[in-house]
Amino acid sequence: MESDSLECVSLADGLDEEDIAQHVSSKPHAGGAAFPGVSPATSVHELLECPVCANSMYPPIHQCCNGHTLCSTCKSKVHNRCPTCRQELGDIRCLALEKVAESLQLPCKYSNLGCSEIILYYSKIKHEAQCNFRPYNCPYAGSECLVVGDTPSLVAHLRDDHKVDMHTGCTFNHRYVKSNPREVENATWMLTVFYCFGQYFCLHFEAFQLGMAPVYMAFLRFMGDENEARNFSYSLEVGGNGRKQIWEGTPRSIRDSHRKVRDSHDGLIIHRNMALFFSGGDRKELKLRVTGRIWKEQPNSDS
Repeated sequence: MESDSLECVSLADGLDEEDIAQHVSSKPHAGGAAFPGVSPATSVHELLECPVCANSMYPPIHQCCNGHTLCSTCKSKVHNRCPTCRQELGDIRCLALEKVAESLQLPCKYSNLGCSEIILYYSKIKHEAQCNFRPYNCPYAGSECLVVGDTPSLVAHLRDDHKVDMHTGCTFNHRYVKSNPREVENATWMLTVFYCFGQYFCLHFEAFQLGMAPVYMAFLRFMGDENEARNFSYSLEVGGNGRKQIWEGTPRSIRDSHRKVRDSHDGLIIHRNMALFFSGGDRKELKLRVTGRIWKEQPNSDS
């Protein structure tokens, strides 16, 4: 179930026994080794829902002597007392329900986003953690944004809520400026989003400490999964005063957080002294011009 719809109650949360009993009695729930009148998969799925936290139950599934079940996490929360009948739980496992779950098949919870997989119950959590249709986290790096969604909704969110720069085209020429750069150890510049080849790409630029050395880093992320990102490559170039530095690589998927990409050093890294040399003048102000392009890799004919 979705995390924002979970309702977990327990005596440890300050509820008395009457509150717990009232909570579970309002939920349709059966237990024991026999499940009379249950035939559809949805009904079996309801049996596998913990009456306390509403999460799906996985082995060990506990039951009281009257057959009422609950998950192992909630067993400790209710002080080893059945939340339905208040009998002591002991260490009885509902092996029948665990066995029924083995053959149960359910749709992925991201079916509304396009996933058509039907998964065995005990494989559902693993599949959903890796499902290609699961929503992406917002790629904005300037704050810890909690918005999630598919690519079109995140593009609209970046444009309308974060006011990022949006560009169409596969080449770019950006200028990053910072006064008193020697006084700034960590900084993040505004994200830029590019649309080309029918896809969206995010260009990041920031300052941070690499060990003891202050550096600037530029890198590109792809708004899609890693297997799609491998279809593209990009180059970044920075220079000045007769010198230049070039980087070529594959854009990282936004499945990888901006911090993970930065900490892996997978991008164009410019040490601050070199960046100020490229900036020219008295080297007291950062005036760095980063150019680049994105291209689509041609399929290997041999494969």
